[in-house]
Amino acid sequence: MTTYQEMITDEQRQAYEREGWFVLEAVLGDTELADLRGECQRFIDKRDAEMDAAGTDHIGLCMRGRRYFVNNCSTESEVLRRFVLDERMADICRATLGPDAYLFNDQYVVKGTEGETSFSWHQDSGYIPYPHSPYLTCWIALDEVDESNGTVYVLPYSRAGTRDVAPHRRDAATGDMIGYFGDDAGIPAVVRAGSIVGFSSTVFHRSGANTTPAMRRAYVVQYSPEPILSEDGSGPRIQAVPLLREGDRVASVRASRT
Repeated sequence: MTTYQEMITDEQRQAYEREGWFVLEAVLGDTELADLRGECQRFIDKRDAEMDAAGTDHIGLCMRGRRYFVNNCSTESEVLRRFVLDERMADICRATLGPDAYLFNDQYVVKGTEGETSFSWHQDSGYIPYPHSPYLTCWIALDEVDESNGTVYVLPYSRAGTRDVAPHRRDAATGDMIGYFGDDAGIPAVVRAGSIVGFSSTVFHRSGANTTPAMRRAYVVQYSPEPILSEDGSGPRIQAVPLLREGDRVASVRASRT
């Protein structure tokens, strides 16, 4: 029987080590996609209700009808908790991070159909303004994605010219952190729904506008090789749920709320 780890070929592992990213095509099945899409809509509705209560159309990086970034969804959903801590994701972490891995963050990233929805060049580590270990981002396409609906673009290490975290500056209008100002347009991930684009937190990436009449939905799950703590070391910056210890899967599936 083929394991999920065997789906990550030596070539893909080497691509991650050499250029910082890889693609796993069509990993999720129809049932899983339906479950993750259903939870996505639930969290969009919840964020819209929060905007209604606050009398605004803009909370954090979220802009009503245009784009949504909803974090820590797995803490409120056993469906998502099972997914982010399952053996398949553990095997992806083994192949990239090594024998120890922790769930650091998960979020829905959705591009709506109302107006400009681009997201600027950045490294995920550019959002953490102090030293930390690079971590793995699994960008999971819940819809078929290409240049027309705002897929993710990556800038491999060899084209970015660095593996280090670059200085980032915040865009006052959008709240985006921006760390690359060159002319390289990057490589678009053109993949089917259920595919995973994996990249290091030190890889520059961006996304274009969604110019189609349908939402572009992605579920982003991030894992670190050790807990990423707050700057004062008092506790986790976001999450620090053990997934792997010395290669063995150890995480609990139970969510804090359902």
